[in-house]
Amino acid sequence: MGNWERLVWNQRHLLLDGLVVTAEICLVAFLAAILGGLVLCLVRLYVPPLRPVAIALTEFFRATPIFVQLLWVNYVWPELFGWPTASFTAAWLALGLQSSGYLAETFRAGIEAVPRGQREAGIAAGMSGALVFRRIVLPQVLLMVAPSIVNQFTVIVKSSTLVSVITVEDLMFQSQKIVNTYLDPIEILTATAAIYILFVFLVSAIGKALADGLRNRYGLAAR
Repeated sequence: MGNWERLVWNQRHLLLDGLVVTAEICLVAFLAAILGGLVLCLVRLYVPPLRPVAIALTEFFRATPIFVQLLWVNYVWPELFGWPTASFTAAWLALGLQSSGYLAETFRAGIEAVPRGQREAGIAAGMSGALVFRRIVLPQVLLMVAPSIVNQFTVIVKSSTLVSVITVEDLMFQSQKIVNTYLDPIEILTATAAIYILFVFLVSAIGKALADGLRNRYGLAAR
């Protein structure tokens, strides 16, 4: 118990600070991934002139390892574009870009799975294309892809363990800092792994609750 108290309990403020940074990065990256994935998907499906660009970006984000993307966004983008200027921003941006590639394909599969006749019926009833998408297509897509979206959030959480390589003071950064100080990795790395596991389980539980809420709201559309 002596080592656990000295290395884990007595350093809990560092671990908590790191966990807060990890949660912030993952949340912002997840929101950016949803927005980016939806934009890439809609451009690919409904803007033919830009379809090759959307396909190229989707494949590029999916094919590039997250470690490379972190270094690329953090060190190359500031030289080319003058942004991002902070490692925190580079971290969520890189995580969001990679996940947007996967979510773009997830959204595309969901949209294409909605029967075409439903869209045609909405148009025939006098609804605009945007209204058909918002009231008929999007709710069904969200119901179908909700598990994949939650799974992608857990992927972001796991990938976030690498943001410490660009000096973001996340949970893994603080854990390594404690290990390097005391040179006793067993307890601190075990505690860090447990925190990540609990975080992933929490994310999964929240995602399931949201998915169940959508099913209850839209009733038969979810069955």
